[in-house]
Amino acid sequence: MLKFKKGVVYLLFAIPVVTQLYPLLWLLFYSLKTNEEILDGRFFSLPNAPQWQNYKEAYEAGNYLKYLSNSVLVTGVTMICVILLSSMVAYAISRFRWKYGTVVMTVFLMGMMIPMQATLLPLMVIFKNVDILNTHLSLILPYIAFSTPIAVFILSGFMKGIPPEIEESAYIDGASIYRIFRSIIVPVSIPPMMTVCILTFITIWNEYILAATFISSERLKTLPFGVYTFVSQYSVNYGNIGAFLVMGALPVILIYFFLSGQITKGMVAGAVKG
Repeated sequence: MLKFKKGVVYLLFAIPVVTQLYPLLWLLFYSLKTNEEILDGRFFSLPNAPQWQNYKEAYEAGNYLKYLSNSVLVTGVTMICVILLSSMVAYAISRFRWKYGTVVMTVFLMGMMIPMQATLLPLMVIFKNVDILNTHLSLILPYIAFSTPIAVFILSGFMKGIPPEIEESAYIDGASIYRIFRSIIVPVSIPPMMTVCILTFITIWNEYILAATFISSERLKTLPFGVYTFVSQYSVNYGNIGAFLVMGALPVILIYFFLSGQITKGMVAGAVKG
């Protein structure tokens, strides 16, 4: 009976592992095939001869470095702004006693329920009127707006569990609110901040709908646009598309692989402290 229970547990663990790893392995094999091998209908077959030139062509013809630099710029600025804004808002909501704290938190929670697609038309009109359409700012501002609510939710849950005695002793010693926030709250809140950074990075890095709507200039496009370089009117180079997708997903995979422990630690920190 004990062996049977262990077998069931291993099976339950194996199912998510296989379902998560298989798409990545399939994409890797896909990127090393020729068009003929991809179109022959054998989805589970290995490449006859690995086509490493697919990666070279994807790098050169797909403008990989240009699109990569744009994605790094947009994602990096968004992450910095989200951390700064959400940490200050979360600190005010969780540590201050003020009349509208619950109302403000409710507003941010409501922001998590608004679908990004519902804001495309009004945002386009607004950005056109203020003359920031087709700029990186037209991406950064919505990304910040949609990433901040979940960040406030995570950080405020953690900060509520920080012992108030730490702040009281610092206040007695003459520290200002800004000094307490900068020197005490921020260092203690590093784990959930890392979680916010990683979740924001993963979300923004792969975002396509807003980028396709607000960006038309070739020099400003982000990494997801590189796929369309290999799609023409009469043909599609599937191997190059696969190679480009692998190169585009590689930064996300590496960051998540090395920092996955921080995500788990940050997500449960508030619950453990509270």
